[in-house]
Amino acid sequence: MKIALLQMDIVLGNTAANRRKAKTMIEEGLRQKAKLFVLPELWTTGYILDSLLEIGEAEDGLTVRMLQNIAQEHGVEIVSGSIAEIRNSRVYNTVYAINTNGEIVGKYSKIHLVPMMNEAEFLTAGDAQGIFDLSFGKAGAIICYDVRFPELSRSLALNGCQTMFVSAEWPAGRGKHWRILNMARAVENQMFVFAVNRVGRDVDNTFYGHSMLINPWGDVIAEGSENEEQVIIADVDFGMVEKVRKQVPVFAGRRPECY
Repeated sequence: MKIALLQMDIVLGNTAANRRKAKTMIEEGLRQKAKLFVLPELWTTGYILDSLLEIGEAEDGLTVRMLQNIAQEHGVEIVSGSIAEIRNSRVYNTVYAINTNGEIVGKYSKIHLVPMMNEAEFLTAGDAQGIFDLSFGKAGAIICYDVRFPELSRSLALNGCQTMFVSAEWPAGRGKHWRILNMARAVENQMFVFAVNRVGRDVDNTFYGHSMLINPWGDVIAEGSENEEQVIIADVDFGMVEKVRKQVPVFAGRRPECY
């Protein structure tokens, strides 16, 4: 199955321009026969936190409807990346999973808010895991800072996920952490990790790019550059998860009573 990661720059606060860019990049992936598309964190708005309540969208807003229409028209699946979701007059950083019928089959709102960016002043934290079923099996989603909490990724694996999606706006100053953490989550949980980061810069940060498709051995099978917008595509055999878990039976050897 061909997977497409949309490593894009973001026009700060311009939701219409960012939707147009994402649509163009999806069209490029469609030409290359991709069947699953994954986007980065807060890609419609960027990190303009004090404006998200004004420019964010409800679940049935323009952005999610656009992605649903694309999924249905072309028979593809989309993990939306995160969108500033307005719910009960609060802003949540939320990912949607959309199937080939254009239906939302799951969603996840970021649990761990970033203290260094004072996210808690502007965002409401989610309180539940994001687990959903797509054509290739059970998958989970996390967002950016969440990747620093291995217990969340392990919990997704223990609940049946064989694939994890990571949508991010990860800064270049901590770029080494991005690669190490995502590869570690893949190795320790023997799962595919599809990690999508943005490129470019905003007022405060230069972003790292290096979006990656990582297999259950921790091998990076495709990776983006540090500063270019790219549609990164790799062909993935999801049957590899079962083979790796049989070869090195980590989960069977767990002794949770000891830790």
